[in-house]
Amino acid sequence: MPDDADLRPTDRPTGSTPVEAAPADHAGRLLGSPWLLALAFVVVHAKLVHEAIIWQNTIFGDVTLYEWWARYGLDHGQWPVLDYDWVYPVGALAPVGLPALLSDDVLGYEIVWVGLVVALNALATVLLVRSTPRGVLGAWWWLLFLLALGPIFLGRLDGVVAPLILIALVVARRHPRVAVAVATLGAWIKIAPGAVVVAIAATRRNLRGLLRTVVLPGAAVSLVVVGLALAGGAGSRALSVFGEQGDRTLQAESVFGTWFSVSRLWDPTVAIEYNDEIFTYEFTGDTARAVSDLLDWLLIVAVAVIAAVLWWAARRRPARAYELVLLGSAALLVALIVFNKVGSPQFVAWIGPPVAVALAAVPAGRPLRWWWPPALGMILAAYATYLVYPVAYGEFLGGETWMIVVEALRNLGLVVLMLGAVWRIVRVGLAHDAADRPGSEPETTAPAA
Repeated sequence: MPDDADLRPTDRPTGSTPVEAAPADHAGRLLGSPWLLALAFVVVHAKLVHEAIIWQNTIFGDVTLYEWWARYGLDHGQWPVLDYDWVYPVGALAPVGLPALLSDDVLGYEIVWVGLVVALNALATVLLVRSTPRGVLGAWWWLLFLLALGPIFLGRLDGVVAPLILIALVVARRHPRVAVAVATLGAWIKIAPGAVVVAIAATRRNLRGLLRTVVLPGAAVSLVVVGLALAGGAGSRALSVFGEQGDRTLQAESVFGTWFSVSRLWDPTVAIEYNDEIFTYEFTGDTARAVSDLLDWLLIVAVAVIAAVLWWAARRRPARAYELVLLGSAALLVALIVFNKVGSPQFVAWIGPPVAVALAAVPAGRPLRWWWPPALGMILAAYATYLVYPVAYGEFLGGETWMIVVEALRNLGLVVLMLGAVWRIVRVGLAHDAADRPGSEPETTAPAA
C-alpha cells in the first residue's frame, strides 16, 4: 500500500544524467502513447472475446439466462422483481433488458452484451487516463489484470459493475457526490459497488458532510430506482434480493469453503453437489450449512469493522481522505469476497479498480513501492481464478490435487490482500505527517465536506 507521501504532489526527482534517462524516457514515451494504449485495449479485449467464444457455454451460461429473463419479459410481460423474486437487485433489469431490445435471438443478445461491457470498460479506462496524474500506468495495469482474470469478466453482470466501481473511484478524487451516485447506481445492479459508498461515507469529516456528500445523492438515486420498480408493480419484491441468498450453502470456490475443499485430499466423504435451482456447485452437510449461516453475520460484522477503522483513520488524517477511500474500498471489496458464502470467480473483477486508480493517482515522481505488492498480488489472484474457472474447473470439482492447491492458495491470497489493506489503513491513521496540518490538504485528496 502507498507510503506516507505517495498520493501527494511533488517535484520530479533530479540527478539522472541524460544518457541514463534516455532509454527509460523512450520506453516511457512509448508506453505513454495513447495510440499504443488504445491498441492494447483492443488486443486484450479481442483475446478475451476469443477465449469467451472458445469457452462458450462456460462463460456465457449466465448471459443465456439473462436473455431468457429479458425475452420472456418482452414476450409475456412477466419481469424479474416486477412480477417475481430475483437473485439480483432491481437495477440489473437495465443491463439485462437492453441487449434484448437490440437483438432477436440468443447469439445476437450475447454479441450486444459483450459490446456493451467492452464499451463501458472503454469509457472507464478513458476516464482513468484523462483524470489522474498517472492514468496511463493505471490503465496498463487494469488491462493486465483483466487479461489475467480471463473472459469471465465478459459473461457476467460483474463486467458492468467493475467499470462502474472504477469510474466512481476516479470521480471520487474531485467529485465525491457524483461518485456516490455512480456507486449507488452500481449497487442497485449488484451489491459490490456499495463498498465505495461506505468508504466515502467513512471519510466524511462531519454529519453535514455525510448528509450532503453521501446521504442525499445516494438517496436520490435509490428513490428513482425503487420508485420505478414500485411503479412497475414490484411491491415488496423491490427489496427481495436481500433475502434471496439465505437458503444457499457454501459454494465450492468460496474462501470459507477452502477447508472443505482441501479436506477432500484425505476424506472421500466430503462432497460437492450441484444445486440445480441456482445452477452452482456447493458443499453439503450440517457443518457446511452452519458455516454458511455464520457468514451471513460475519460479512456484516467485517464490513462494519473495516468501516470503523477507516472512520478512525480519516478522523486522524483528514488530509489523506482520498487515499483512505481507495484503501477502504479495496479492503471492503475483498472482504465482500472473503466473507461471502458465494465464491463465484467473476467477483474477483471487483478488486481491480481500487489498485488501478491508486496507481494512477500517485503523482509523477513519487515511488510506488507500497502499491506494487498488492498490484502483483491481485494479478496472481486473478490468474489463479482463471485457472480454477474456466481452465480446470472440472479438475477442481473432481478433487485433483494441483487444482485444490491452486484454489486454496488463491483464497489465502485474498485473505492476505484484505488484511494488508486494513493494515495500511491503520498505518495511515497512525502516521505523523506535516500534510495533516490545517491548510495543507494535498491536491489529490477528495473533498471531505
